Amino acid sequence: MKNSIYSVFASVFLMVISFATFSCSQKLDAGAINLENWKADRDGCKGLRLQDLNEIENVKNNFLGASNQALIKTFGRPDRVELVDKSQSFFFYYLEPSSDCEGIESEKEPLKVLFRMNALSKVSEVTITDLNP
Repeated sequence: MKNSIYSVFASVFLMVISFATFSCSQKLDAGAINLENWKADRDGCKGLRLQDLNEIENVKNNFLGASNQALIKTFGRPDRVELVDKSQSFFFYYLEPSSDCEGIESEKEPLKVLFRMNALSKVSEVTITDLNP
């Protein structure tokens, strides 16, 4: 009886420790991207994100496999989230001013970074494009 109580307690303890360890995501290494400017440039309205275009192209593959929470901690809340189906979604971060910016009326889609998230909320693709998924 004592052994079964100890084994249940040990199992629960290990589950709690595992959950605490793996559920906490940390900021990602974004290279030389100015994250303060990035977060201050909601919807790309100020053009600050575009200054880091070359660095984004250099480090974009470093984000593959990262969790959605790690992305949010690193880059801030996405400008737009699009759920494609139950198994994938996209995080949009605009590099050029989007139509949500005051006084902006553009005939073309703005340049943006798209993070494709799989069913496990992990980044499976990073694309810099002016096309929508």
